[in-house]
Amino acid sequence: MHTLPFLFGAATWWSAMIDQPPVRPAAAAQPLCVDAAAFLTTDRHMAVVVEPDTLDDWRTKQRLTGCRITAAGGTVRGVQPEAVAFYERVRAVGWVRTPDPYDAPSEASLRFRMGKADCLFNVYGDAMLMTDAEDRVDLARALAPGETRYHAYVMCLPVMPAAPRER
Repeated sequence: MHTLPFLFGAATWWSAMIDQPPVRPAAAAQPLCVDAAAFLTTDRHMAVVVEPDTLDDWRTKQRLTGCRITAAGGTVRGVQPEAVAFYERVRAVGWVRTPDPYDAPSEASLRFRMGKADCLFNVYGDAMLMTDAEDRVDLARALAPGETRYHAYVMCLPVMPAAPRER
């Protein structure tokens, strides 16, 4: 008899989770993330959560106010081929590589610039951030038959020159 309250609580939690919108209105409140969020939702058909963030930027060696995007999508080609296609599309829709990007190509992270935003895009497979945002986008983006889950994590900062590299 004690399972009934648990089941009701779980059903209430599940209902609250699936009622979350796949695209957060916060994207408009985070101007640096608007273009990246639009790309992820319209071109890549991903569910996104946009949040404000303060980031330690190793490129400028400053702590900057920006935003982050957590996104989930599905692919039929596999995560690694999808990551290659993802970055090809980033370029095709008008993003350009940030000068002196200081990004991590061996970790599938690449920095691109559009307008007043420098955004570091990271494409990865299974959920690994273990955040509420990652849970929400996973629930918001159902997989079609034959699709594999993949994610993107994007950090956007204001366009600034790179700090001199130490020798």
